[in-house]
Parts: sequence; structure tokens; C-alpha cells
Amino acid sequence: MCGIVGIIASNVTSDDIEVMSDVIIHRGPDDGGFWVDPSHTVALGHRRLSIIDLSPEGSQPMHSVSGRYVIVFNGEIYNFQELRRQVVESGFSHTWRGHSDTEVVLACIDTWGVEATLKKLNGMFAIALYDLETRHLHLARDRMGEKPLYYGKIGHSIYFGSEIKSIKRSCPNNLTLNRDALGLYMRHGYIPAPWSVYETIYKLQPGYWMTISVDDYVKTVVSPALSRPYWSISEVAATGIQSRITGSDTEIMNDLTERLMTSVNLRMISDVPLGAFLSGGYDSSLIVALMQAQSSKPIKTFSIGFDQEGYNEAVHAKAVASHLGTDHTELYVTPQQALDVIPTLSKMYCEPFADSSQIPTYLVAKLAKQHVTVALSGDAGDELFGGYNRYFLSQDLWNILSKLPLYLRYKLSELIYKFPCSSWDKVLKLLFCILPRRYHFQTPGEKLYKLATVLESSSINELYYYLVSGIKDPSLWLTHPHEAVSMLTDQSVVCPSQHPIERMMYLDMVSYLPDDILVKVDRASMAVSLETRVPFLDHELVEYSWRLPYHYKVRQGQGKWILKQLTHQYIPQEIMDRPKMGFGIPVGSWLRGPLRDWADALLEPTKLKNQGIFNGNYVRKQWDDHVAGRFDWGASLWTALMLQDWLDTELTDA
Repeated sequence: MCGIVGIIASNVTSDDIEVMSDVIIHRGPDDGGFWVDPSHTVALGHRRLSIIDLSPEGSQPMHSVSGRYVIVFNGEIYNFQELRRQVVESGFSHTWRGHSDTEVVLACIDTWGVEATLKKLNGMFAIALYDLETRHLHLARDRMGEKPLYYGKIGHSIYFGSEIKSIKRSCPNNLTLNRDALGLYMRHGYIPAPWSVYETIYKLQPGYWMTISVDDYVKTVVSPALSRPYWSISEVAATGIQSRITGSDTEIMNDLTERLMTSVNLRMISDVPLGAFLSGGYDSSLIVALMQAQSSKPIKTFSIGFDQEGYNEAVHAKAVASHLGTDHTELYVTPQQALDVIPTLSKMYCEPFADSSQIPTYLVAKLAKQHVTVALSGDAGDELFGGYNRYFLSQDLWNILSKLPLYLRYKLSELIYKFPCSSWDKVLKLLFCILPRRYHFQTPGEKLYKLATVLESSSINELYYYLVSGIKDPSLWLTHPHEAVSMLTDQSVVCPSQHPIERMMYLDMVSYLPDDILVKVDRASMAVSLETRVPFLDHELVEYSWRLPYHYKVRQGQGKWILKQLTHQYIPQEIMDRPKMGFGIPVGSWLRGPLRDWADALLEPTKLKNQGIFNGNYVRKQWDDHVAGRFDWGASLWTALMLQDWLDTELTDA
């Protein structure tokens, strides 16, 4: 796990690339290096967090044995030992310098070429490879988007890096806010690829690679149109749906168990201490169970808890850890400890980012880093196997709403907003005895407020779009009313499945997962120099999940059916069965309490007017109504506040 940077420009120097590299030292505090080509046109930089081959032989930038290629690489290639064997069998006879996966990647490229190698890699990665023979720079990103890679052209120079702050450090006065991207941010709480917060700076999309001719770089238009896929989730889904697996429940569960075991085993290869995040939910518990089943000593597990009801998973994690016999560490976080993280968020994420679970994610990563350098997580189980409550909520809601006249839906929405979330919490919890278990939310009032925003939907697709929109109409909040096209609004993005829930899973795989979940985990863990690995995102497992018949994902109204059956083989059902809980913080109540002064200063009317980003009157009304307890706009206000805080940081650093 590392950080990479690079420049294509005239008369580039080692000082130029070192400045970019130093900004991301947190991604790789163990070592750093840079390389400038003889023509002083290309420069590559690297920060190293040593995980595999801790010796100097694993340092980067690294040259291929042929002398043709130079690489900087962020991530891990889990099948590097198998690839090394294949390379040797194909005739690669050079003496190996060390045993790093980087050296194997270069040997593969020497043997098979760039695109063929990308298709063979099993791992998470962002790669920059310079070909001295053709004078081409290749950029590539892993299939599911675990590792970030920004790129863009400013003036006549081309820049790339693991984090946008490196590019900003090189040209702080030449970047312009992308106002269309801010519309997407206010809707979703993140900026989806290929866009970034700045014009002319983009994110390379998951599963894509691009080639830039150094000889023609001045004339080259650097944009997403320059990139192309080497792996496509759309093709994976289409192929999987056309070739569903057949067999008995037992046969398929055994097959999936073996595949998960293999994925977990590959991600346990490390030359440094390793552990796992454990929330006590099904996904992380299954990953930990499979780790423990393959380990001769207790796996180190980590969880954090809050004393506030509805936000504490630590007690469940402790029960799972006790049953599995892990070496468990937990930390109960005080509100002050969580609040102390907030001033660091804008620099940590370097773009506006408003998933409030960024705070507990950072805190559990910080806790884990005190004991290990690598941690496995249970992310992506919901997207692959149909676990999110909103999948079922969307389907159930549409079955009801499609039968109700629109005026009645308006009245229902007004009724919901008449009472604060806390009041609905009390009422709805009294109804748990008659509601299906999947609707036993820890914070039902928040879910009901979300329901109020989707009551006007004209189709289940529109309903789901609004359900994943934190703010239904960003134009009310922003002075610039337009939004860039996203994977959720691009008409060319079509899921091959006809089943509504599988379509939602597909959309999450190409949007919410890479642009929210994986961004959150990468930045939070890298801020403390901790590597995270995600077994569910082994691309062969992703491909397998699309071949699974739907009834293995959803059965008897229950999501993640097959994962739950596998988990119960290791952990009793009575320990696991509980309402699904998010990993957030009580934003609404904190904004009325300990965060009130901080928020009020950021939303001060003159400040809003001078910045010209927000519709000041509208935002202040939401704030005043929230503070007075008339409505609970906590989530929407958090999104606005994270943008305001980022803008403050942006202006300070400019």
C-alpha cells in the first residue's frame, strides 16, 4: 500500500516530483523515491508502506529487467506468486532481485505486455508505467476501484496522483471548481468518477486504463475519453446472468465457501502484522471466521463503540469475537473523541465527502494501526449478495405507492415532516411487533424521513434514485443548478438483469461502492498508514456472484441468504440475528448540541453570500428549522457543512 505521483512536462525536475510525493507521505511513510527520464519530460514518484518484501529490493520507482519499463505502483497483487511461476514457465530466466509483487508485475509486462498483464492481475492497484521504448505512459486502476488515481492536464502539463492534493500542490492557482460536480456531491455526499471537484482533473474509472504519448503530450486532450476498459462489470453481469450456476444448496454453499476461503487466504499474505475490522454484522463476521479457520493463532480484531443507543455495534462485535476466539480490541469512543476528528476530515479526503461513517471508520483504523499494519474488512457483501435494506424497501414501497394517487402521497409526506425524527423513533419502535424484521431499524425516524423524499416517484427506478440521493433537489441548495452526468443518470449504463433488486445491486457496484465506501476506507486507513484489504472484491468472486441464481442472494424476503447460511456454520444464529445497523454518528443531535457553534459559523449568512456557492436563504432556513427541532435536516446539513469546511480548507491552502 503506497502512494504514487507523476508529471509529464517540459524541463521537469526531481524537486518538482518530490514536492508532489511529500504531500502524500502518510500513504507511505516507510520509504520514498523518484525518477526523472533523461529528457526531463517524465517524472515518477512513490511513497512506500512496506507490506511485501520489506527490503530495499522492493523499493520504487522500479525498472524492469529488460530496462524498457519504469513503474510506480500502489496496492497489492494477491496472485503474484502464481504469476511469478507462470512467468518462469514461459521462459523468463533473469535472476530475481527480491520477492515483491511489483517486480512480478514488471516481469509479466516484459513477458505478455500491458493489457494482457492487467487482465491477469488479482488485486487492488493504481499503476503508472512508463515505456522508454515507445515513450508512452500507461495509467491503470483495479477492477472495482479500491485504489484511487487522479489525472488531468493543467496548461501544457499532465499530472497524476493517488490523491488530488499532490496535483494541487504543484499548481494551486490554476485549478477551478467543477460546479457541475458539486451538484452531484450535494445529491450523493460524494463526487463520482470520472469527475473530481476540479475542472480538468478526473478520476480514472475502475477497470480502466489509458495511454498517453509523451511525444504528443502538449497536443493531447486528457479526459475520460482517453481511457478504455480492460474489464467491464457490465459484461461480467451479462455473462453471469446468461450462465447461472446450477446445483443443490449444499453444493453451491460448499463452492462459495471454498472461493471465499481462497480470497481470504490470498489477502492474509503479509510480511507485517495483520488483523481485521469486526463490526459484528454478517459480512465482517464471516470474513473473520474464515481468517480464524485458516490461522493457528488468534486473529487480531478491532471494533469501536458509542454509548449512544442506535449507534453502538461494539457489544455485538465482542460476542462474535468471543465465540471465534479472536484477540479482540475495542474502544468506546466519547463524543469528544469523535468531534476532534472533524477538523481533519477536509484534508484527509481532499475532496468534499459527507458519509458521516467516515468518522468511526477513521477511529477504528487508528485503533487497528496501533497493533497491525494490514486489516481485512467485510465491505462489499451487501452489493454482491443483496444485503441493503433499501433494496427491499424500494420494492415494497413501489408495490404500495404505485397504487396510491399522487395527492395522497403529498399529504403523507407532509404528515411525516410534521414531527421530528425522535418522535417517530418512539412511535415506530412500538410497531416492531407487527413489522417484518428487516424493518426493525435502529433509527427508524431517519428512515421515515428518507421515505418522505421518495413518495412522488413515478417508477421504481426513480424511487431508487431518490432513495440514494441524500438531497433530492440540489438546485435548491446551490446557486449553480446543474449536475454532471453520473453512472446513475447516464442512459447508456444499463444493467442486464430484469430484476429490480439486481438492478439496484448493479448500480451500487458502479457508483456507491467505488465512490463512497471504498473512498471512505482508503482515505481513512491511509491517513494512519494502515493497509486495508477487501476479500469480497476479489474479481473472480465478483464474477461468481453474478452467476449465482437470484434466490441464493434473496430468499424468503431475506437478503444475503447464502452468506448468512455460511456464517451460521461458524457462529450461532442467535448471536448474529439483530436489526441491521449503519456505521454512522448521531449527526442530527450533535448539530443541535456540541457541533452547533462550529456549524453556525460555517453557515453564517455573510460567509455564504461571499462564497457564492450556496443559496444562503434556503440553507439558513434548513439550519434554523433543524436547530429549533421543527425538522431533522441533520444528514443534508452535514453534506453542506462538509463542503463548507472543505472550501475553508481550500482557501486556506491556496
